[in-house]
Amino acid sequence: MTAARGTDGVLVDRYGRVARDLRVSLTDKCNLRCTYCMPAEGLPWLAGPQLLSDDEIVRLVRVAVERLGVTEVRFTGGEPLIRPGVVGIVAAVAALEPRPRISLTTNGLGLDRLAPALRAAGLDRVNVSLDTLDAARFARLTRRDRLADVLAGLAGAAAAGLTPVKINSVLMRGVNDDEAPALLRFALAHGYELRFIEQMPLDAQHGWDRAAMVTADEILATLRAGAGPDTEVGPPTAADPHTGASLPRTGFDLTPDPAERGAAPAETWLVDGGPARVGVIGSVTRPFCGDCDRTRLTADGQVRACLFATEESDLRGALRAGADDDELARRWRAAMWGKRAGHGIDDPTFLQPARPMSAIGG
Repeated sequence: MTAARGTDGVLVDRYGRVARDLRVSLTDKCNLRCTYCMPAEGLPWLAGPQLLSDDEIVRLVRVAVERLGVTEVRFTGGEPLIRPGVVGIVAAVAALEPRPRISLTTNGLGLDRLAPALRAAGLDRVNVSLDTLDAARFARLTRRDRLADVLAGLAGAAAAGLTPVKINSVLMRGVNDDEAPALLRFALAHGYELRFIEQMPLDAQHGWDRAAMVTADEILATLRAGAGPDTEVGPPTAADPHTGASLPRTGFDLTPDPAERGAAPAETWLVDGGPARVGVIGSVTRPFCGDCDRTRLTADGQVRACLFATEESDLRGALRAGADDDELARRWRAAMWGKRAGHGIDDPTFLQPARPMSAIGG
């Protein structure tokens, strides 16, 4: 059976999964140096000619939307806000028919300044990475003293109407795993939606250690107890960096969200009866590969069928060699047809992708 048989118009794999969610990396560069992502000195960034141009990105997204059934586009990085043409790219994608839902994942630096223009261009919402509410700890984790800028970005996104504003938090054992209740209390106080993400083996240093990872079960237990596994790691209360008010480690009543999860990566729970929710993305211990609906395009024009794939399919070369839209769509369908059943992290033969998260796009 060929990839094209019965698959015209969609990105289907041999297991029957259909990819409708496109993640587009706009750059591999980042203006933070998070310890779990990259070394302090950064990485060898892609050279300019290797990167897709703004027009090339828009063309490939148009092919995905018009010919391959993609209904949701998420712009990622690296840090997508440092791409000079980000607003124009968003505007061009928002003008497509049918119009996809458009979101963006960012570290929040500069978001307060760009949020109004992004909203006017057609961006629907944002995800902002935030792993701690403590300025000193933020500086240690990211190697940059920029917590105030991230908080300003969150507030600016909400004010511009990029809602729901979602926060992505990664907990690390002995580093910030005592902050889960405070992070949730902060999100609830400001109307943000919090998602905890298990740390994944996508760091440039290849130093990921499963034993050091804070699991989904541990995160939920910590939230329900209202304290981290080691209450001596931090003070008994945390302060809301927006208001200075105390954020005590009070426990939460978490009940499974009755709403259908679908292909969403996060399992969600109602907090204290709802309507507020908290999510946990257990990519490692609670994999959701069977329902995955994502396809990924790197900043240099490579299709990745899975975040943890060790192989890629080149669209940039075909595009620059003069391929028409039909040919680009055919190549994209072929790339997705070969998607594996799962990421295989639990398999003894698992190999971490050579590219780190900053080069893949989240």
